[in-house]
Amino acid sequence: MSALDQFLTLTQQQGKINAQELEDIFNRLPPAPLDLLRGPWNGGSFDTGHPIHKRLRSMNWLGKTFHSTEDVDPIVVARDGERVCDEAWGHARLREVKFRGVISAAMVYDLHPIIDHFRLVTPTMVAGAMDTKVGADLGTYYFYLTKESGRL
Repeated sequence: MSALDQFLTLTQQQGKINAQELEDIFNRLPPAPLDLLRGPWNGGSFDTGHPIHKRLRSMNWLGKTFHSTEDVDPIVVARDGERVCDEAWGHARLREVKFRGVISAAMVYDLHPIIDHFRLVTPTMVAGAMDTKVGADLGTYYFYLTKESGRL
Protein backbone atom coordinates (compact mmCIF):
# COMPACT_ATOMS: atom_id res chain seq x y z
CA MET A 1 0.00 0.00 0.00
CA SER A 2 1.35 3.47 -0.88
CA ALA A 3 2.17 6.11 1.73
CA LEU A 4 -0.76 8.15 0.42
CA ASP A 5 -3.20 5.27 0.89
CA GLN A 6 -1.80 4.48 4.33
CA PHE A 7 -2.10 8.11 5.42
CA LEU A 8 -5.68 8.38 4.15
CA THR A 9 -6.54 5.20 6.05
CA LEU A 10 -5.12 6.66 9.27
CA THR A 11 -7.27 9.81 8.89
CA GLN A 12 -10.33 7.55 9.13
CA GLN A 13 -9.09 5.54 12.10
CA GLN A 14 -10.60 6.16 15.54
CA GLY A 15 -8.66 5.87 18.78
CA LYS A 16 -4.93 5.64 19.34
CA ILE A 17 -2.52 5.61 16.42
CA ASN A 18 1.05 4.35 16.61
CA ALA A 19 3.34 7.40 16.42
CA GLN A 20 6.22 5.50 14.82
CA GLU A 21 3.95 4.13 12.08
CA LEU A 22 2.61 7.63 11.41
CA GLU A 23 6.15 9.04 11.28
CA ASP A 24 7.25 6.37 8.80
CA ILE A 25 4.29 7.17 6.53
CA PHE A 26 4.82 10.95 6.83
CA ASN A 27 8.48 10.57 5.86
CA ARG A 28 7.51 8.81 2.61
CA LEU A 29 5.05 11.47 1.45
CA PRO A 30 6.19 13.95 -1.24
CA PRO A 31 6.86 17.64 -0.54
CA ALA A 32 3.97 20.10 -0.40
CA PRO A 33 4.37 23.19 -2.61
CA LEU A 34 3.97 26.62 -0.98
CA ASP A 35 1.39 27.86 -3.51
CA LEU A 36 -0.96 24.96 -2.70
CA LEU A 37 -1.62 26.22 0.83
CA ARG A 38 -3.36 29.54 0.15
CA GLY A 39 -6.79 29.86 1.78
CA PRO A 40 -8.62 28.29 4.74
CA TRP A 41 -7.85 24.71 5.75
CA ASN A 42 -9.67 22.49 8.23
CA GLY A 43 -7.60 20.58 10.74
CA GLY A 44 -7.61 16.95 11.77
CA SER A 45 -5.64 15.48 14.65
CA PHE A 46 -4.14 12.06 15.34
CA ASP A 47 -4.24 10.64 18.86
CA THR A 48 -0.71 9.31 19.29
CA GLY A 49 -0.71 10.25 22.98
CA HIS A 50 0.93 13.62 22.27
CA PRO A 51 -0.56 16.30 24.59
CA ILE A 52 -1.12 18.78 21.73
CA HIS A 53 -3.90 16.51 20.43
CA LYS A 54 -6.00 17.04 23.57
CA ARG A 55 -5.07 20.70 23.85
CA LEU A 56 -6.25 21.52 20.32
CA ARG A 57 -9.50 19.61 20.84
CA SER A 58 -10.19 21.57 24.04
CA MET A 59 -9.57 24.84 22.17
CA ASN A 60 -12.14 24.03 19.44
CA TRP A 61 -9.35 24.02 16.87
CA LEU A 62 -10.66 24.28 13.32
CA GLY A 63 -7.44 24.50 11.31
CA LYS A 64 -5.25 27.18 9.70
CA THR A 65 -5.74 30.04 7.28
CA PHE A 66 -2.99 30.92 4.82
CA HIS A 67 -3.67 34.49 3.64
CA SER A 68 -0.26 34.73 1.92
CA THR A 69 3.27 33.47 2.45
CA GLU A 70 3.83 36.33 4.92
CA ASP A 71 0.46 36.20 6.70
CA VAL A 72 -0.80 32.95 8.23
CA ASP A 73 -3.25 32.33 11.07
CA PRO A 74 -1.60 29.19 12.51
CA ILE A 75 -4.29 28.31 15.04
CA VAL A 76 -7.86 28.99 13.91
CA VAL A 77 -10.59 28.20 16.41
CA ALA A 78 -14.38 28.30 16.55
CA ARG A 79 -15.62 31.32 18.47
CA ASP A 80 -19.28 32.39 18.39
CA GLY A 81 -19.80 30.30 15.26
CA GLU A 82 -16.95 31.98 13.38
CA ARG A 83 -13.44 30.96 12.29
CA VAL A 84 -11.04 33.24 14.16
CA CYS A 85 -7.30 33.33 14.75
CA ASP A 86 -6.36 32.47 18.33
CA GLU A 87 -4.18 35.51 19.01
CA ALA A 88 -2.41 33.77 21.92
CA TRP A 89 -0.63 31.72 19.25
CA GLY A 90 0.08 34.80 17.15
CA HIS A 91 0.69 34.57 13.43
CA ALA A 92 3.14 32.81 11.14
CA ARG A 93 4.67 32.78 7.68
CA LEU A 94 5.45 30.15 5.07
CA ARG A 95 8.89 29.09 3.92
CA GLU A 96 10.51 26.13 2.20
CA VAL A 97 12.44 24.22 4.86
CA LYS A 98 14.43 20.99 4.81
CA PHE A 99 13.00 18.47 7.32
CA ARG A 100 14.11 14.84 7.43
CA GLY A 101 15.91 15.26 4.13
CA VAL A 102 12.97 16.78 2.20
CA ILE A 103 12.56 20.45 1.23
CA SER A 104 8.87 21.25 1.56
CA ALA A 105 6.44 23.97 2.61
CA ALA A 106 6.71 24.83 6.29
CA MET A 107 4.93 27.29 8.56
CA VAL A 108 7.15 29.23 10.98
CA TYR A 109 5.37 30.69 14.01
CA ASP A 110 6.20 34.32 14.87
CA LEU A 111 5.78 34.04 18.66
CA HIS A 112 6.70 30.44 19.43
CA PRO A 113 9.66 28.13 18.65
CA ILE A 114 7.49 25.99 16.35
CA ILE A 115 7.75 24.97 12.71
CA ASP A 116 4.94 22.97 11.11
CA HIS A 117 6.29 20.92 8.19
CA PHE A 118 3.89 19.86 5.44
CA ARG A 119 3.85 16.96 3.00
CA LEU A 120 1.45 16.44 0.12
CA VAL A 121 -1.27 13.82 0.44
CA THR A 122 -3.66 15.07 -2.27
CA PRO A 123 -4.28 18.51 -3.84
CA THR A 124 -6.83 19.10 -1.06
CA MET A 125 -5.01 17.43 1.87
CA VAL A 126 -1.61 17.88 3.47
CA ALA A 127 0.05 16.03 6.33
CA GLY A 128 1.64 18.12 9.06
CA ALA A 129 4.43 17.51 11.57
CA MET A 130 4.86 20.01 14.40
CA ASP A 131 8.54 20.47 15.24
CA THR A 132 9.14 22.41 18.47
CA LYS A 133 11.80 22.99 21.11
CA VAL A 134 9.14 23.14 23.84
CA GLY A 135 8.38 19.59 24.92
CA ALA A 136 10.73 18.15 22.31
CA ASP A 137 11.08 15.06 24.49
CA LEU A 138 7.39 14.34 23.78
CA GLY A 139 8.12 13.65 20.12
CA THR A 140 6.56 15.09 16.99
CA TYR A 141 2.88 15.98 16.88
CA TYR A 142 1.21 14.88 13.62
CA PHE A 143 -1.94 16.33 12.09
CA TYR A 144 -3.54 16.90 8.72
CA LEU A 145 -5.30 19.74 6.91
CA THR A 146 -8.06 19.56 4.31
CA LYS A 147 -8.76 22.53 2.05
CA GLU A 148 -12.15 24.14 2.47
CA SER A 149 -13.91 23.51 -0.83
CA GLY A 150 -14.68 26.48 -3.02
CA ARG A 151 -12.64 28.95 -0.94
CA LEU A 152 -9.33 30.68 -1.68
